[in-house]
Amino acid sequence: MSDQLDIQERWPELFEELDDTQRTSVVQSFSAAWHEGWSPNREDVENLTDRARGAITQEEYFRRADEAAERRREYAKLISS
Repeated sequence: MSDQLDIQERWPELFEELDDTQRTSVVQSFSAAWHEGWSPNREDVENLTDRARGAITQEEYFRRADEAAERRREYAKLISS
């Protein structure tokens, strides 16, 4: 794990359309999870930046998050078998 949360540096294109308040909100949203061991990935960051800029609804955000979680569960099952 990196010693700092670097999602804006890793995927700057996802933050281009966000204002300062939206950027801060996205980064803060991931900070606690990162400190608990979450590994930054583009899909999670893209989904939240899409939500922050209003490109998707809350319902769509939750749908995407649920699908991503299910894919990760299935992958974990495969590699643990």
